[in-house]
Amino acid sequence: MKESYSNNHLLHPVKRFCQTLELKNDSKLIEEYKYWHKDENRWPEIPKGIREVGILDMEIYINENQLFMIIETAVDFDWDRSFATLASLKHQAEWEKFMAKYQLSKPGATSSEKWTLMERIFKL
Repeated sequence: MKESYSNNHLLHPVKRFCQTLELKNDSKLIEEYKYWHKDENRWPEIPKGIREVGILDMEIYINENQLFMIIETAVDFDWDRSFATLASLKHQAEWEKFMAKYQLSKPGATSSEKWTLMERIFKL
């Protein structure tokens, strides 16, 4: 597990995970993917479940068809246990299946199988 620690939150140190995922290189699909990630369009159960398993903050950035995600958690966050719990929550499997049509991944892949965890190689 590649992870990094951040002291950006002076009162509460956090663990930070950075991941990438490639979308299908189709501008129409990419626009749809972005649509479903806007606050007013995403399924309310998804961010609720993300917070329920202990994720404090999550951001996704896009450049062409490449996604970059930053996840911040408490320092004692257990990645495997938390994502196994997340996968079992209401509507999560349905959301993953729905998102799969936009992503370059194998059918039926879990979130942790789709996203590639990055290794930090520099910190100021």
